[in-house]
Amino acid sequence: MMAQLLTQPEREQDLPALGETGWGAVPDRDALRKIWKFRSFSEAWGFMSRAALAAEKLNHHPEWTNRFNIVDVTLITHDCGGLSALDVSLARIMDKVAGEATVVRDHSEPISCLCQVKANRSA
Repeated sequence: MMAQLLTQPEREQDLPALGETGWGAVPDRDALRKIWKFRSFSEAWGFMSRAALAAEKLNHHPEWTNRFNIVDVTLITHDCGGLSALDVSLARIMDKVAGEATVVRDHSEPISCLCQVKANRSA
């Protein structure tokens, strides 16, 4: 069975709470994005491992990148071309397994990972 786009009432019910935790709309896409900054590469990798296991159980996989201690996640259900209940479920799980990571709420500026910060200090 193919996933269905969230209805307007579902969006009104689920998306504001996700927005409060740092999930934001992706320009020109019916998708959600969140960026976490962890204390180390190891913490970021641990988060990604826990999130990957949850994603596999849901058979719903994020678009994501990792740069040292930064994990940048976009959720969209490709089957239906936008947000579905799968995205809401995976977002909630990711929020739980992220632990004490810092949420980067401003997506307009490039984010410096720890390795870039250390390199800039020694330059």
